[in-house]
Amino acid sequence: MNDLTIPAGFETLVAKAADWGIRVVGVLVALFAAWVFAGWLRRAISSGCARRGLDITLSRFAANLARYALLTAAVLGCLGVFGIETSSFAALIGALGLAVGLAFQGTLGNFAAGAMLLIFRPFKVGDVIRAGGEIGKVTEIELFTTELTTADNRRIIVPNGKIFGDTIENISHHETRRIEVSVGTDYAADTRRTRDILLEATGKVTTLLSDPAPVAVLAELGDSAVSWKVRAWCKSDDYWGALEALTEEVKLSLDAAKIGIPYPQLDVHLDK
Repeated sequence: MNDLTIPAGFETLVAKAADWGIRVVGVLVALFAAWVFAGWLRRAISSGCARRGLDITLSRFAANLARYALLTAAVLGCLGVFGIETSSFAALIGALGLAVGLAFQGTLGNFAAGAMLLIFRPFKVGDVIRAGGEIGKVTEIELFTTELTTADNRRIIVPNGKIFGDTIENISHHETRRIEVSVGTDYAADTRRTRDILLEATGKVTTLLSDPAPVAVLAELGDSAVSWKVRAWCKSDDYWGALEALTEEVKLSLDAAKIGIPYPQLDVHLDK
């Protein structure tokens, strides 16, 4: 019986198949390990951000970014096992990132501003703010935009880049606010009596605070009137009602004391 003759190239083919099989198994194991580690890393970052009180939107974004970055690095590393040159992929990813960055420059700016707003917290949901040329109550803070509701119930969405790059006024941050009512009186009226009457008017508004105490400031000797500023403090929630009530009481008190609130006057002299 004749012996079977093995072709010369068969042993080489078997050796290459075995080598590639080991590589494939190794790559699958590495990818599985990277997948498990990426999931653990995402959970660790999420829990760490939660312990530090960071916003949940920012926490999830950072966790997912780290997870996908690790998986991308693992895939590129596995491609190198099969002899695929990964430097070209890195250059392609860099060029793609540059193109995307230029195309979404404004969007990325809004994202960066949103991250800063979520980290530094100049305002929170429920605050009344003046920012980006708008005034309203904050109803939602997202990574790219902030949603406001105005006093007349209009919904306004402002890009975060416009908010973070401008002055932010948090109107409702403090529990109390100062009210200021400006009024002009006749030059004939006694200033000390006028001051007493204006202070009496503040005592008739129940929503005003006694500490700090209200004041009546002689602000200016104007062209047509003596200018006064009545200043008092109230709770932030009572501001608009207290402002209207104080304005009304100032008018009624001056009327009752027969102290006029003059109109602008102009004397005209005609030469003969």
